[in-house]
Formats: sequence, C-alpha cells, structure tokens
Amino acid sequence: MDCSDAELSILIVDDLQMEVLNREYLDRSGTTNVISFSMQEGEFSNITPQLLGDVVISIETAYKEGEVAGISTEERFTQLLVHGILHLFGYDHENSKEEADKMEKKSNELLDVLSVKC
Repeated sequence: MDCSDAELSILIVDDLQMEVLNREYLDRSGTTNVISFSMQEGEFSNITPQLLGDVVISIETAYKEGEVAGISTEERFTQLLVHGILHLFGYDHENSKEEADKMEKKSNELLDVLSVKC
C-alpha cells in the first residue's frame, strides 16, 4: 500500500463484543466479521497522521466463515484483516458495484502478495 510508516491496531474479539461495537458505532444489530475505525477522517485526523486506525475482527465469525468456505481460520482472518485495512485506505464495497469490484481486485492482489511471503 506504499505506506511504510503507517500504524494500525488490530483488536480480536468474540461475537458478543462485536455485536456491541456494531450496535454502538454503526447502529446495526447483530455481529459482523470485521469493522474498521479510521483515524484519517474527522477533526482529529491531523494529530497522528501515520495512524491509519483500528481493525476489529470477530474470531468466532472468522472461524465459522472459514468452516463454511473450507479454509482455515488463519486464512479467513487474513482475508478479513486485508478487507479491514482496505477500508482504512478508503475502499468501500457498499456504495456501488464498481467500488466493490475495485476493492475485491485490490484485496486479491494483496492476498496474492501475502501468500507468497507466508
């Protein structure tokens, strides 16, 4: 992503904790697999410009989704982490199919790079 000095935090939670965050911050009911909180937006974004934000992943949901997809929890976790990081860089799959396709393409590129290095 050409951002060698960037920082982010990763929080691994269970479904119950994710449900609370989803309701409190996104006004959505139920759990979800990943939520990103950008520190590059808003009135305080200039305080620590190298801080991208937070990526929160439900390990329970990652496990369940991995089982359904026939992949390991680690692989699904990596997919969710990349997805969350892309959101921190402004990618969004909810606005249009074009944006969703762009995000999926970038995600696949990054996952390919990671599979070579892992």
